[in-house]
Amino acid sequence: MPTLNRKQHFMDTEKGAWIESELTEMVANDLYNTQASYSANSSDYPNNLIPFVHKHMNYLRAHPAADPRQYISNLRLMTRRRG
Repeated sequence: MPTLNRKQHFMDTEKGAWIESELTEMVANDLYNTQASYSANSSDYPNNLIPFVHKHMNYLRAHPAADPRQYISNLRLMTRRRG
């Protein structure tokens, strides 16, 4: 049985919308380091920088066994700016 995260329209689900809104809130908040990171995929990202939200949405799509709430919680801890 296919999992919800593997469906083509994951972003159209309530769960996908919640994840995207949480990641977008993190980007808007200066407490978190959410800079774009390098991507070798120059066809999708011409400047070779993948936005924070895209990077983590792609990860959750590729790893359907990951618990999104726990993933977001850990991401907040790892990206929180100190000092």
